[in-house]
Amino acid sequence: MRKLGMGVAAFFTLSSIALARVDINTATESELEVINGVGPVKAKSIVEYRQKHGAFKALSDLEKVPGFAVTTVDKIKGTITIEETSPRAKFPRRPSNPMPLSEQKDPRN
Repeated sequence: MRKLGMGVAAFFTLSSIALARVDINTATESELEVINGVGPVKAKSIVEYRQKHGAFKALSDLEKVPGFAVTTVDKIKGTITIEETSPRAKFPRRPSNPMPLSEQKDPRN
């Protein structure tokens, strides 16, 4: 009975991984290899392209990666995504000419 429970748990865990979309802008090589049709060579190509050219802006940009044709992208487009993340949202813009600390007033006074 215990083996059956572990088997069912493993099935649901692997199923949820298979159903989840992989963000091609943040995924590691091993995470990209989970995608059906993407092996170690293509996963490495995605990561190298992303490091050299920056984040993908559209799924069709994947066609620019060596080894990816239109047909390959069409086959996997249901399992990949590009999350909308803005670097500015993570890091607020600093003033272009901030006042030096020595000139700032102490808010406790």
